[in-house]
Amino acid sequence: MEIRVLSRDIEKALRTLKKKLQLDGVFGELKKRRFYEKPSVKKKRKMLEAQKRKRKLLKRARPSGSSSGPRTGPGRPSQSPAAASDQARS
Repeated sequence: MEIRVLSRDIEKALRTLKKKLQLDGVFGELKKRRFYEKPSVKKKRKMLEAQKRKRKLLKRARPSGSSSGPRTGPGRPSQSPAAASDQARS
């Protein structure tokens, strides 16, 4: 990694260096390695991070506001209980 100092502007060069280190993830890695992490804890953390990344990708891929009907999912009935019983009688 190389940072050029132009016209003796050390402060700007330091800001640029810190920004590049931040984007490369060096500071996060240093923070993680500050203390020992048990393999089981490391495995669980990595699994949670992967799930978070997956949810984030799915959220970005799903077009927002383009659904034609009410959202259904776990714990959400597709229709009201009264409407369901009316259909069962027919």
